[in-house]
Amino acid sequence: MRKIWKTLGIISMLAMLTVSVGCGNGTDKKANSEANTTEKKVVRVAFTNYYVPYDFVNQAGEPDGFEVQVMKEVEKLLPQYQFKFEPTSDDDLLIGVESGKYDVGIKGVWQTEARKTKFIFPKNNIAASVIGLTFRKSDADKIKDMDSFAKIGGKLVPIAPQNAQYAVVEDYNKKHPDTPIKLLPSESFQVADAYTWVLEGRYDAFFDIELAYKNNVVNDKGTYHKFNDQLAYVRYNAIPTYPIFNKKDQEFADAYDKAIEQLTQSGKIKELEQKYFGEDLLQLVKK
Repeated sequence: MRKIWKTLGIISMLAMLTVSVGCGNGTDKKANSEANTTEKKVVRVAFTNYYVPYDFVNQAGEPDGFEVQVMKEVEKLLPQYQFKFEPTSDDDLLIGVESGKYDVGIKGVWQTEARKTKFIFPKNNIAASVIGLTFRKSDADKIKDMDSFAKIGGKLVPIAPQNAQYAVVEDYNKKHPDTPIKLLPSESFQVADAYTWVLEGRYDAFFDIELAYKNNVVNDKGTYHKFNDQLAYVRYNAIPTYPIFNKKDQEFADAYDKAIEQLTQSGKIKELEQKYFGEDLLQLVKK
């Protein structure tokens, strides 16, 4: 009997030891899992949900677009971060990044002095946006580019001073003091007004983003496609677009810059440009 009880005691102790070791392994695995999760800083990336092909939600309900895909490639190079993409509106994106609701926002943002006081702009832009003149087709023999438009004294549809496009024309005038473009300040207006004013002869051109012109006028489903036979467009420049970072995210902005440089050197940026734009827009940026 003593041998039996002794044997049972040993078996019991071994069982308890096994359970203890098993529980310990499970605890360790859970702890390791939690450690791996906590090591990554979650970054909230806001993007506009309709700005095709830059940033949008595709038919599968997924974040998509050139800038979104670039940021996904950036995430792959930054294992210390976990990106959470959140579609939103223009206004919410700007207010959200400034307030800290989002860490970074992408929406084809141009850099302005006013915006630099509210956000961190990285050294490296993420994409580019083509800007140019929308004008009457009947003036195609006179308007070939910005220089020819300026030389004929063309009247430009007024631009709101807070608009980034205003700063672009101001910069042009500084570089061409002998033939500046007449730049009048104005409050906001409907795009339809700008196209109508040009066709009526009140103004000679509208300083327009090429993507907007293509979507509004050239596209047969565009809101102002009825003007397609009467309007023409000529490119001026490609303006760099940037992600904007919350003022407290300088370290993250620096990490983004390093990743972008790697993606540029590897050719990934050009590959994505061809996929979404069909051309290398960054090469159009005038330094």
